[in-house]
Formats: sequence, C-alpha cells, structure tokens
Amino acid sequence: MSVKKGSSNPATLKTVRPSGKTDDNIFDLIYAIARQVPRGRVTSYGAIAKAIGSGKSARLVGWAMSAAGRVRPKVPAHRVVNSTGLLSGKHAFKTPTQMQELLEKEGIKIKNDKVVDFKTRFWDPASELI
Repeated sequence: MSVKKGSSNPATLKTVRPSGKTDDNIFDLIYAIARQVPRGRVTSYGAIAKAIGSGKSARLVGWAMSAAGRVRPKVPAHRVVNSTGLLSGKHAFKTPTQMQELLEKEGIKIKNDKVVDFKTRFWDPASELI
C-alpha cells in the first residue's frame, strides 16, 4: 500500500495490483468471471453480479456483456444468459442468430431463444470459484 503525500487518512490509501493498476474496473471483474464459464455451460447476469458482491446489479453485467465484443482477451459473452435461460443479449452480437449458433456449437440446445436444459447447463460462479 502507498499513502498519498501529506495524508494518513485510510480513505486515501490505494492498493497496487500485480498488473500495476491501482483499482479494478468493475467490467474487468465481470469479464474475468465470464472468461471462466466452461465450454458447454452457461451462467446468468445475476449469478455473475452475485459473484462480484453486487447481487442487485444484473443489469450492469448485461451492459458489460454488450460491450464485450471489443474486449481483449476475448470474453465468451454468448455463455451469459438471463435467469431463465433466455438469450436476452442476442441483440449485442453481429447477427441476431450468432449467440444461438455459438451455443449450439458447444452442444447447448436452444429452442425459442431459450436454453433447453438450463438447470443442468447452469454454471454458478459463486460456488465454482470458491
């Protein structure tokens, strides 16, 4: 930890991470979790929000997934669906069917824009990343 010059107030302390960054960007945390969703599995916006300690921020995770196409290293945003398995983020992909196509390539069945076996395909980062 380093202290800003002339201050010993704990509120001004910053932690320097191994990356050299002084602070984690919330989207970086979201992307780090999304990158760990195993191939052939899906998670939800809410599950990622809970895993980062912000359980009521599923919408924020959705915004992050919408921007994920411009992020490197790649984020498998197609593996993040809503809490019922609906492909609610498909509008953020290059074509309206790309999200479904990517999931089907991984063996996930989709019917009417919804993961068919959502409960068995669901990956919970809060329990898997302990």
